[in-house]
Amino acid sequence: MTVRSMPADASTLVRRAGTGDPRAVARLISMVENGSPALREITAELCAVLRGRPAARVIGLTGSPGVGKSTSTGMLVRLFRERGLRVGVLAVDPSSPFTGGALLGDRVRMQDHATDPEVFIRSMASRGHLGGLAWATPQALRVLDAAGCEVILVETVGVGQAEVEIASLADTTIVLLAPGMGDGVQAAKAGILEVADVFAVNKADREGVQATVRELRSMTALAEGPWRPPIVTTVASRGEGGEDLMRALDAHLRHLEESGELERRRLARAREEIETLAVTALRARLADVHGSAHLDTLAADVLAGRSDPYTAADTLLAALEGA
Repeated sequence: MTVRSMPADASTLVRRAGTGDPRAVARLISMVENGSPALREITAELCAVLRGRPAARVIGLTGSPGVGKSTSTGMLVRLFRERGLRVGVLAVDPSSPFTGGALLGDRVRMQDHATDPEVFIRSMASRGHLGGLAWATPQALRVLDAAGCEVILVETVGVGQAEVEIASLADTTIVLLAPGMGDGVQAAKAGILEVADVFAVNKADREGVQATVRELRSMTALAEGPWRPPIVTTVASRGEGGEDLMRALDAHLRHLEESGELERRRLARAREEIETLAVTALRARLADVHGSAHLDTLAADVLAGRSDPYTAADTLLAALEGA
């Protein structure tokens, strides 16, 4: 493939994805993950498709390993499909240390929806990203949005204290906990209480569920602001509590729309994506212009006390401006 053919190819793929073609959607997400040279053209085409259209509703699910994130995601897919909505799922897995690809393959745990043409499920590798989300996740969300997904569920890696990043990508963040796992205390330590819009205590058929709920209520009583996260109990493996969870999600969406918070969150999401791309490009330009040797020299000067980090950074930026 030549660079000259990329825009046309991007246009064709985006057009096919917009009709719900699962192969085109999968191809676009793979190109996003792999940092394809056509990514700029793809993104422009996707934005053109989305111009003037209502954005997809993005719901994040996070929590420690073993709380039932994939089972809960599958339950939500079923409930949204009963409303006649097209659903996309991004299950962000730990990266394989050998291939860099998705290791757990959450699609295996959502086979009930595998043959539904109105559901697109994709596992993505976190590629070592500490927040539990692949760096390509925002672009993948855009692909699914352009493909007509009205609701997109993002299930994150269960890596504990770093999972607060999901809040920057989702309109609504569900924090899943399970009784008997000490999740309430861990959530407080990790700062997850601050990012949770809805709490779901899954595996509520286990002993200790009421103690977990009481613990959460005492913590959320300290929450500031107009929205206090509701606490829902579920047994996702049996579909129990799903309607309660949907009511909590709908209530939060109404709050977001009525308060203007939905627009603010989406604006912040776009701003963060732009900033990330700009910083990435800046690092690439620094590497191209100076290489690692120049940076090593500046680092050695700082280490030896001949300079300081601010002066070294100013030197780098000045050299870049003059390049």
